[in-house]
Amino acid sequence: MEEIKVSPDYNWFRSTVPLKRIIVDDDDSKVWSLYDAGPKSIRCPIILLPPVSGTAEVFFQQVLALTGWGYRVISLQYPVYWDLMEFCDGFRKLLDHLQLDKVHLFGASLGGFLAQKFAECTHKSPRVHSLILCNSFSDTSIFNQMWTANSFWLMPAFMLKKIVLGNFAKGPVDPKMADAIDFMVDRVRGHVCV
Repeated sequence: MEEIKVSPDYNWFRSTVPLKRIIVDDDDSKVWSLYDAGPKSIRCPIILLPPVSGTAEVFFQQVLALTGWGYRVISLQYPVYWDLMEFCDGFRKLLDHLQLDKVHLFGASLGGFLAQKFAECTHKSPRVHSLILCNSFSDTSIFNQMWTANSFWLMPAFMLKKIVLGNFAKGPVDPKMADAIDFMVDRVRGHVCV
C-alpha cells in the first residue's frame, strides 16, 4: 500500500500549497509546474529541482519542513528541453517571471546537473547564491556512449517511463523505502508530459 500518498502530511501539503503552471517561452507547450510555499517576501528562496523520475511534489516533505522554519521554498517540475542552453534560458525566464534575482538551488540527480549548468551559464551575472547537490553528476559524456541515449528524443512517453521505472529497486527493501519507491513510481506513471 502506498502509505505516503494517503499520509496526513501529503494531504496537508496538497490542500494548502497550490500547484501553479507557468509558461515563459514562446512555445506554449513548455509548461513549468511549481509549488511555491513560505513567505513571498523572501526574495532569495530555495528552489528544488527533482531527478528525472520525479515531479515537483516529490519534495513535499522538504517543503513542509523548511516552510515550517520560515523559509520560502519552490519545488519545480521543468518542461522538456532537448538543449542545455534552452533549459538555462527557460529557467532564467521563469526566475524573471517570479521576480527572483538570486536563488539557492537544491538539485537531485538530473536536477543537480541542471542546477550546476544554470550556475555555470549565469556566472557573469550570478543568479545562484548557493548550490546543494544530491546524487548529481557533472558530465554527461557517458550517456553518449549508449546507443539508446541518442534516440531518447524519438521515443514515445510510455517507452521513456518504462526505462525510468525499470531502474527502481526490486525485491525486499525497508518498508519506508518501499513506500518512497511506490510514491515515485506513482508520480512517474501519473505524469503527463505537456
